[in-house]
Amino acid sequence: MSDTQFPYKIELHVHLDGAIRTETIIQTAKRRNIKFQWETTEELKSHLVMREPPYTLQALLDRFNTFMPVVAGDREALYKIAYDFCEDCKAHNAFYVEARYSPHLFANKMKDGTKPPFAQSEGDITPQEVVKIICNAFDKGSKDFGIKVKSILCCVEHRPEWSMEVLELCKEFQSRGVVAIDIACGDLEPGIEHEEMHTRAFQLASQYGIHRTVHAGESGPAAGIKLALDEMHAERIGHGYKVVDDPDLYERCRRENVHFEVCPLSSVKTGSVPQNLEEHPLHRFIDDEVNFSINTDDPIVLDNDLTRDYEMVMEMGLDKEHVIATIFHAARSCFASPEEKEQILKDLVEAYGEKFMKM
Repeated sequence: MSDTQFPYKIELHVHLDGAIRTETIIQTAKRRNIKFQWETTEELKSHLVMREPPYTLQALLDRFNTFMPVVAGDREALYKIAYDFCEDCKAHNAFYVEARYSPHLFANKMKDGTKPPFAQSEGDITPQEVVKIICNAFDKGSKDFGIKVKSILCCVEHRPEWSMEVLELCKEFQSRGVVAIDIACGDLEPGIEHEEMHTRAFQLASQYGIHRTVHAGESGPAAGIKLALDEMHAERIGHGYKVVDDPDLYERCRRENVHFEVCPLSSVKTGSVPQNLEEHPLHRFIDDEVNFSINTDDPIVLDNDLTRDYEMVMEMGLDKEHVIATIFHAARSCFASPEEKEQILKDLVEAYGEKFMKM
């Protein structure tokens, strides 16, 4: 498929740490003198990319243990990752993107004196410094490539003690392009340990006017989606495929126009949907005119980009107009300012036509 079919794309669900260039990892390991058993990008890709079972969410998350210790706590690497990300977005006609990441997982120094999970050793790069570096790179990359890249800061499901600091960073960097808070690195569901600490952070985010998106209903139950909506005031749901298991919740989401950040290839590679793509919830989303967008999630382990995911859904039966409609859904559901959103929609109308404003 030629990218000329889709000259203006929007992406709302992509992890910055899941979109690192493999050559950056190789180069950073060499520069930092880190013992790393993969010497070429081809070798590293063969290890990282999910090409065969087991297809589980945990199998995907485990891949990050390979490369995150190489880049965490390194200023040069963090800036390069974020700047190169902007260039990659432009290469795939993604003109508005919200990239998410955990500041703590990129850091090498914590407030409480503990060592961050991926840091080689303790240094001076706090979660706050991580956000500052990435915002600087996104600012420069957005200007250089004529696009807009914003940040979503992630809480980490199994580290609830970080959530209030993530909230404070969202407040501090709102004027620098941080547009929302998320919770990731697992699937939200009722009864998780210290659930109330995450919930409190999201409730305060709502009070502070900080946008909220939540990973839920990917591999975990539909009840996680209800928790995200009712207790955490989520405006968007990351993945959310299991919503179809709860008819009442599904109808509520349709009625309330809840936006689902669908990641087609990822949904298969994490085992979140049936291997038989005829049973993919995406078909119901289309038939029932559910509000959703198409996204990549983690290109470094999925070996995908937006064009490939568009191709996948078209092979599943969506036509070009369906795909364009999802781009307009993304524009309406993005966390840009009202002025930016108005301009994005004008640009989309120029690229695709006025009729999609009504779809």
